[in-house]
Amino acid sequence: MRVDAHQHFWNNEAGDYPWLDRPENAAINCTFGPDMLAPLLGEAGIDRTVLVQAMDSAKDTESMLVLAAENAWIGGVVGWVPLDNPDAAGKRLETLLRNTKFKGVRHLIHEEADPDWVVRDVVIEGLKVLAAMDVPFDVVAVFPNHLKHVPELAERVPNLRMVIDHLAKPPIKSKAMDDWKQQMVRAAGYPQVYAKVSGLNTAADWNTWTAQDFEPYIDVAFEHFGANRLMFGSDWPVATLAGTYRQVWDATRQVVARYGPEAELAIFGDTAAQFYRLAGVPS
Repeated sequence: MRVDAHQHFWNNEAGDYPWLDRPENAAINCTFGPDMLAPLLGEAGIDRTVLVQAMDSAKDTESMLVLAAENAWIGGVVGWVPLDNPDAAGKRLETLLRNTKFKGVRHLIHEEADPDWVVRDVVIEGLKVLAAMDVPFDVVAVFPNHLKHVPELAERVPNLRMVIDHLAKPPIKSKAMDDWKQQMVRAAGYPQVYAKVSGLNTAADWNTWTAQDFEPYIDVAFEHFGANRLMFGSDWPVATLAGTYRQVWDATRQVVARYGPEAELAIFGDTAAQFYRLAGVPS
């Protein structure tokens, strides 16, 4: 099974996505739905996707679950619950978990004014609720403000399965490496922490990036996480700010092919299928 472990949909007429109003996001400040993505998946040979929340709202989560019910190729939904209100989060999860397509939780921690929001005591209690219910957490650990918190989360909530979105948006454009690598290596030291090879084209120079720009960063992730804790994600349609779906797919495959066929199978499907427990895959 080939899996795109990170894609989005949004409907500007039905929901509110304030981050889309920023000038740099003008090109994607419109509605994106399944009919636009389906042919791109077919071209790349993708069998399933993981649809990830784009706003911290119950309405956004409900709309994603409706789309997942209508499109069999959406294998799972990563939604939102109020982590800073643990009691409410628990009650909401009880409802969401009745839907077999609901597979995880994410909060836009990089949109919070406080860069340390995710390690607040009340949020830790919310994450403990996730762990107790065996619901994984997508960490939008945008470097340099959030990646450093992943080891603390792993220590304070040791039974919480986590995945770092977009390799924490490494500083590809500046070609910096040392600080990001140090933090990624620390995060990789915890076996319950995974990472997504996604969103890298929008971390690079939007106009000139190539697969070679990604190589040293993906190499670090592969060396320290291994293929069985890495998963491919397109980050569509955000990725279209700096390229097409096919360009992202081809560039990622070009880098990962260097690791051999078993690693390719893991990164382009098996890891995501097992982490999110997609239908048809043993847990």
